[in-house]
Amino acid sequence: MENNIMAIVMAAGKGTRMKSKKSKLVQKIYGKEIVKRAVENAEKAGVNEIVAVVGYMKEEVMAVLGDNVKYAFQEEMLGTGHAVMQAKEYLKGKKGKVLVLNGDVPLIRPETLNKLLEKSIENKEYATLLTAIYDNPTGYGRIVRDEGGNISAIVEEKDTTDEQKEIKEINAGIYCFDIEELLSALDKIKPNNAQGEYYLTDVIQIMNEKGLKTGAVIVEDNTEILGINNRIQLEMLTKVLQMRINTEHMKNGVTIEDVNTTYIYDDVEIGMDTVIHPNTTIKSGVEIGEDCEIGPNAYIREGCKLANKVKIGSFVEIKKAIIGEGTKVPHLSYMGDCEIGEKCNIGCGTITCNYDGLHKSKTIIGNHSFIGSNTNLVAPVTLGDETFVAAGSTITDDVPDYALAIARQRQTNKEDWNKK
Repeated sequence: MENNIMAIVMAAGKGTRMKSKKSKLVQKIYGKEIVKRAVENAEKAGVNEIVAVVGYMKEEVMAVLGDNVKYAFQEEMLGTGHAVMQAKEYLKGKKGKVLVLNGDVPLIRPETLNKLLEKSIENKEYATLLTAIYDNPTGYGRIVRDEGGNISAIVEEKDTTDEQKEIKEINAGIYCFDIEELLSALDKIKPNNAQGEYYLTDVIQIMNEKGLKTGAVIVEDNTEILGINNRIQLEMLTKVLQMRINTEHMKNGVTIEDVNTTYIYDDVEIGMDTVIHPNTTIKSGVEIGEDCEIGPNAYIREGCKLANKVKIGSFVEIKKAIIGEGTKVPHLSYMGDCEIGEKCNIGCGTITCNYDGLHKSKTIIGNHSFIGSNTNLVAPVTLGDETFVAAGSTITDDVPDYALAIARQRQTNKEDWNKK
């Protein structure tokens, strides 16, 4: 293995087509900023040092990425080569490989980046490109290969000849370079093109002229290399990510009745034979056991852990809830900041009153308990095992094991009152 595996993430663009007061790079896709996804993909591929090249609204991008990365600054937008030049100080004196990624391309799989790194190292290539085959390649830089199949040049759309326009293999804009040879080539690129910019793609030609070996990996799934420039593309990539995640869960034995209306965020664990009904949202970090039933119209928020055979029914929201095996929350309930034991039944309209305007407090319910409909559990409060709460109660005090809790005013009928 090489000494260093680095990454440069280009994150300096303006993104004016997003029509937003914020940088396009901090727009969220499935709850996570675009640029953060790009950086995390590099981290998952084993990169040990990441440099983000920032410019426009750099404070916003830096606030999202924090201290996990180092920063280089691009004041003028003079092309991809110019962006990478700004990170030269971090490359000097180092040996190894550096990935060059776009901060607005959030769906590249870490496995794809690993393939790029592995091919570059094993084949001793000084530049390894990620490429794709497009039936309609208009707008993309074309990959020009020689008779032996080696990459001889990358030609941007504006600089292509009529013959080169017919080439279907395109540059995905993701690269793996030898650090030392990249530094050498960056000193030689010139803005001799239709745009007057420093093209990073010229590095390939410079390396070829030196007789250095270059190569490519063709991406298997073209959706991985799609970038986001406007809200239409943001929605399209959200849909791609939705389908990617849902498909993985179905492969692992989860039934999803309607993939189009089921939104499962990253890093969710769901056991086999669990059924997800339509219009369900499950946020990141949630753990759901086997043989559970979720939805329809359920919202499973952060911090939830559901054991096996749990039912979360329609119009139920749960947050930071730990729910024991076989417990049911069938409908129209909010259970936040709570622990619920095994084989409990939570009646329709039950809510945990977990927030007093200043602090969040916890509700604990023991095993085999029954909570009647339209109950308010005012936290902090603890209910023991096998407790029974009468419908319509507002519970403010702890309930011991086996007790029946009734907290409602006695009914009074005023006869003929409505005739007045």
